[in-house]
Amino acid sequence: MRRTLAGVALAVTSMVALSFLIPLALLVKSEVRSRAITVAEQRAAALAPVLALTTRPDEVQQAVAELDGTGRLGVHLPGGRLVGTAYAPADAWRRAARQQRTFALGTDDGWVHLQPVVLARDRVAVVESFVPRAEFERGVGTSWLVMSALALALVAGSVLVADRLGARVVRASRDLSRAANALGEGDLDRRLEPKGPPELQEAGAAFNTMADRVVELLAMERELVADLSHRLRTPLTALHLESERIASGLRREDADRLEAAVTHLEEELDSIIKAARTPLSAALAVPAPPGPKAPCEAARVVSARMDFWSVLAAQQGRECAVTVTDEPTPVLLPEEDLAAAVDALVGNVFRHTPEGTELAVGVHRTAHAVVVTVDDAGPGIPDPERALARGASVGGSTGLGLDIAHRAADTGRGRLEVGRAPLGGARVLMELELAPERASGGERASHGRRRRAWLRLPRLPRLRSPRPGRPRGAQAGKPGAGGPP
Repeated sequence: MRRTLAGVALAVTSMVALSFLIPLALLVKSEVRSRAITVAEQRAAALAPVLALTTRPDEVQQAVAELDGTGRLGVHLPGGRLVGTAYAPADAWRRAARQQRTFALGTDDGWVHLQPVVLARDRVAVVESFVPRAEFERGVGTSWLVMSALALALVAGSVLVADRLGARVVRASRDLSRAANALGEGDLDRRLEPKGPPELQEAGAAFNTMADRVVELLAMERELVADLSHRLRTPLTALHLESERIASGLRREDADRLEAAVTHLEEELDSIIKAARTPLSAALAVPAPPGPKAPCEAARVVSARMDFWSVLAAQQGRECAVTVTDEPTPVLLPEEDLAAAVDALVGNVFRHTPEGTELAVGVHRTAHAVVVTVDDAGPGIPDPERALARGASVGGSTGLGLDIAHRAADTGRGRLEVGRAPLGGARVLMELELAPERASGGERASHGRRRRAWLRLPRLPRLRSPRPGRPRGAQAGKPGAGGPP
């Protein structure tokens, strides 16, 4: 913007200066010429009274010498005698004498003024006044140089003023941009001192008001989350007591699993309350650039979570097939995030399909990625794109289950895709990039090029396909209809 304003000032001022400079330069040249001609005419006219009194050559010579000592005056006396210097051709001064009219003509050396003077007894003398060509240019170059210098000074001054004004505007705009970026990165204490033109001052004041309002709304939201989470403590305590009572009648391993689930729920609730009570400045502070993430083994995490879900699948009569590769599957995703994503995807199948609906979970490794798939035997998801939108529900749920997996895929530098499963229902495919330090030499070279060289799986069909034969699973069950996650 600053350069643009200076360029506009330069263009406008240059056009204005030229529009005045060119006519003024021509006027100066014309004025110098007119002045030289006037001086020549005045010298010629000054000899007329002398010739009216006397035509003696010596007296006329004395008068010519007094009027001009440079040899630019000449007098053609009656009878043709010349006093002084002649510059005009003979026919020119003879014609002036014959016609008794003033003549002016140009020569190779300059300009000549011929003025006839009528004497007694109809005699005519012709006064010749010469102006050299250099006289017409005297002082013109200096005048043009001075005017050009003034025009350049005017243009430079206007550009300098425009640059200063532009710097003031640009400085205020950059301050506003920096403050907006800082607020977007989590610096909620950043405020702006309104300055610059009135419009930018109003924008700065509006930014401060917006920042205050954002802080207020965030504080209200966090207080609401903390209050709602705290209200869950009462039913959680009752659930904990009830689980202890129920556990006394269960087998040891079932009682331990129930107690672990309740304890995990309590820990998650405590972490939510703690995070909600954290001051905004600390919660939204810009983190330092992260170091290398410790990779987790996707196959191990998925197997551990499916050990938990397979028990529930057996209780509901679901056939649950788990296929895990034996190859190393390190991914750049924290273990808890991957576990939460797997729980969200498998939990969707349990929540939104009837008991007995078959499901299959697989972990596979490609050249550059680890692929986790969760399939079910339900009718599938009618609108996969809408299902991937945050908060959008296609089955009466909150719509956040797939979003958890979607954010986990983004964190692991991968992707999430929803399509049709070989079982006939929905397939959710989560692809995660292999950790560089665990990849092969060729893979490290690919990472060094900082490109996502994914081995893309074929796009999953979104139309219902014929249901193939079911793979053998860990638990036997009956088929059922599925629903959207």
